[in-house]
Amino acid sequence: MAEILTLENLGNLVMLCFLQAVLGFDNLLYISIESQRAPVAQQRAVRFWGIIIAVALRIVLLFVMVRLIESLATPFYVFNWPGILEGGVNFATIVFVFGGVFIMYTAVKEIAHMLSMDHLGEGLEAKSGKSAVQVIALIVTMNLIFSFDSVLSAIAITNVFPVLATAIMLSGLAMLLLADGVTEFLKKNRMYEVLGLFILLIVGVVLLGEAGPAAAHAMHDDSLQIRIFGYPLLPMSKTTFYFAVVVLFAVEALQTGYSRKLQAQRAARQKHRA
Repeated sequence: MAEILTLENLGNLVMLCFLQAVLGFDNLLYISIESQRAPVAQQRAVRFWGIIIAVALRIVLLFVMVRLIESLATPFYVFNWPGILEGGVNFATIVFVFGGVFIMYTAVKEIAHMLSMDHLGEGLEAKSGKSAVQVIALIVTMNLIFSFDSVLSAIAITNVFPVLATAIMLSGLAMLLLADGVTEFLKKNRMYEVLGLFILLIVGVVLLGEAGPAAAHAMHDDSLQIRIFGYPLLPMSKTTFYFAVVVLFAVEALQTGYSRKLQAQRAARQKHRA
């Protein structure tokens, strides 16, 4: 135990907690939005058990990846269609592609639902068309997909399993503490739910980009980089992603403030005319 509590491991733990916090924002957003698809009375329990089960499975995933990282990294297929599709495909590639497509599909479907005429006048509870078990299963599945890049990044920092597991448990605790607050905020500020769905759409694009160099990075072989029509499929920088998120929130906040100001001016004019 004393060997684990070294200055290096404590420093790695702090760094991993920061990494989990940064990479876990999109995960928390997904949990807050998806949990509202469950029956209203069960939404809080859905968030709690979804996060608990997901964190437990993430630790299992971490344990498996620490032990089998080399076998997971080996490409099981290499595309060799010059000028059309080139590059290697490994387990990480499949996870990123599946996760990206599924998240984009979810975001587009919910945006389309919110724009439909049938949605007007509905409350958030009216969107519930799934059982609590179904929503928990989705949250757990997507939590694992969201966590794949953070798990890979964590392993790159250290391979000390207790340190990695502690960082994951602390991030899970943070999600438990914040999930209810984020959900209540979205209920009271419906426009921010639309914003959240667009952020999820961007997250899907980010995951698709992560699929491009997955095999190349794992095998340290640039020839395995996925290329589509001769152009490399590159991941979006995390800095770019979070800058885009900040800009979206800033625009929404400014637009909301401006709308309230206009409404106040109109109300004052109507009162003056009356």
